[in-house]
Amino acid sequence: MKYLSMYFLALLGTGLSVGAQDLHFSQFFNSPLTTNPANTGFLPDADYRLTAHYRNQWSSIMAVPYKTMSISGDVQMFRDRFENGWMGAGLVVLSDVAGSGSLKSNKIYGSLAYHQMLGNSSLLSAGFNLGWANKRIDPSNLKFPDQFDGKFFDGNLPTAGLPLDNNVSYFDMQVGMNYAYFPQENVYINAGYSVHHVNRPKETFYKDDSKNGIVPMRHIAFVNALLKVADNVIINPNAYFSMQAKATELTAGMEANFNLSEAGEKQFVAGLYYRHKDAVIPMLGFELNNLKFTFSYDATISNVNNFNNYRGASEFTLVKKGLYPTSAGRQSMCPRF
Repeated sequence: MKYLSMYFLALLGTGLSVGAQDLHFSQFFNSPLTTNPANTGFLPDADYRLTAHYRNQWSSIMAVPYKTMSISGDVQMFRDRFENGWMGAGLVVLSDVAGSGSLKSNKIYGSLAYHQMLGNSSLLSAGFNLGWANKRIDPSNLKFPDQFDGKFFDGNLPTAGLPLDNNVSYFDMQVGMNYAYFPQENVYINAGYSVHHVNRPKETFYKDDSKNGIVPMRHIAFVNALLKVADNVIINPNAYFSMQAKATELTAGMEANFNLSEAGEKQFVAGLYYRHKDAVIPMLGFELNNLKFTFSYDATISNVNNFNNYRGASEFTLVKKGLYPTSAGRQSMCPRF
């Protein structure tokens, strides 16, 4: 296990000038602002949303696991100033600590979106966000290939792999579009597409003028639905696809909300998702008065399970939605209890 951890660190050490893959959550549906900026203010059953997200990954094989955290909030604005439309504004803060190499990432994004009704049963949205990202690394905790003496990694040996700059910052931009269709009160379908890093920022710990370190654009597409299949059951199928450079991710599954009270104040949530060739992700949760808590666990099914015994990542989310006092009685665009 010790050598496996060192191997991961060596890989990190050899790839310091390469744009790494973005942070991601298995509960992508509970991280709307990092999935698509057009989700900002895209709330079919509320006026505002506050979200806290925490992910702990590789704790079974790494001395210091990967930890990713985010907090976000978005609101609807100017519903009384646009004909059949409104604006959305949001903010998301992300923090990530990757392993014992102390690769730390902090990001903050502000987003805007516009939402326009198309008739009485569909909605089209477009949005963008601008943000600032910072990454820092502590090279003293890293082991590089030229420090391997054939049996062990010797941190006292000189290395040519040390970065010249331990701190890098850059501006970043994302754009996206959404479409929702709700032909009746028991059916709601939503699909979206976004492009991240459209300004192609440079992220490298080496000071050079080459193209190494340019963050590749990331493309994300998703589709989901809310379907009321019984008086006390609403199902929510989801599918998500991401592509960045040569890396792809496909996750799909479904969750169900079970009404435990007369008007939906209490709900039990259960779901199951599958990330292609990587993990099976069961999820459980509970909702009380529009405050929703969900827990999911990534059970690894790839070859990595030979090392982690199927133990991948745990993830927690807390989501609070609400209506403004002036919105009392406003009809929801999606199924509700």
